[in-house]
Amino acid sequence: MTSDTPAGRRFRVFNRRRSAPSRVRRRLGAAARMLAALALAGGIYTAFAPGAFAEDDTQLSTAAQEGQALFNNSCVTCHGLNAEGVEGRGPSLIGVGSASVEFQVGTGRMPMTRQEAQAEQKRPVFDETQTKQLGQYIQELGGGPQIPAGDLTDNVKTNPEALAKGGELFRLNCAQCHGNVGAGGALSSGKFAPSLHDATPSQIYGAMLTGPQNMPVFGDNELTPEQKTEIITYINTQIQNDKDPGGIFNLGGYGPATEGLAIFVVGITILVFTSLWIAGKS
Repeated sequence: MTSDTPAGRRFRVFNRRRSAPSRVRRRLGAAARMLAALALAGGIYTAFAPGAFAEDDTQLSTAAQEGQALFNNSCVTCHGLNAEGVEGRGPSLIGVGSASVEFQVGTGRMPMTRQEAQAEQKRPVFDETQTKQLGQYIQELGGGPQIPAGDLTDNVKTNPEALAKGGELFRLNCAQCHGNVGAGGALSSGKFAPSLHDATPSQIYGAMLTGPQNMPVFGDNELTPEQKTEIITYINTQIQNDKDPGGIFNLGGYGPATEGLAIFVVGITILVFTSLWIAGKS
C-alpha cells in the first residue's frame, strides 16, 4: 500500500489518532497529579500543625479562670457558653472589654432581672473582686477597652484649670442628656440618662469608654484620657458636692443668669403691683 493512494492517507490519519492521547485523558492525568500534590502537602501540614496549635493555645490567668467560673454559673443563659451572645436574650461580649463588664456588673445593671427598655441600676450581685474577675475573663477572651488603674481625677488644688476645662467639656458633651446638674433626664423609647450624683470615677470612665444604652462611645479619639479625667474631676468636685454655680436657688443649674432673670421678673412684678396699689389708695 503506497502513501499516495487514498487508502494510505486514511491509514496514516488512523494511526495518528490512536497514538496521540485524547484531550479527556490529558485532563484526567492533570487532575490526578494535582490531587496527589494536595495530598502530599496535607500530609506534611498535618505532621507539623499540632505543635503550632499547642503554641497558640494560651492559658487563662488565675483571675480570668475565677471569672470564667462565675460567668458559667450566672451569665451563659443570656450571653452563651463562649460569650458569643444569645439571640433575643443578650448580646455578644467578644470585644467589649473589661470596662463594659465592670460598669454593667459594678452598678448592678447586670445580671438583669427581666428584659426591658433599659437596665436600671440596682444593688450589685457580685462584689468588687468578683466583678474584676468577670471583667478579666471577658478581656482575655475577646479583648476590648479597659479602665485605667490609679486615680481617675485631677487634684484641683494642684491643677485648678482641670475644673474649668472639665466643666466646659461636660456642658459640651454630657449636659444634653444628663442635665447641667447631673440629675439625668428622659430619652426616647422608654430609656433615660441616669443621675451622676452617686457614680464613682471608674463607673463614669467605663461609661465613656463603652457607651452603655443610648450613650455614645467616647473613645480616646473623641476625648483623650486627660479630658476624661477633667470631666470626672468636674462631676466629682462640682456636681456631686452640690456646688451650684448660680447661688442658693439652683434654678436649673445654669449659673447666675437664670437667677438674675428670675429676680428681675419677680421684682418688677412686685413693684408694678405695689405701684398700682399705692395709686389706688391715693
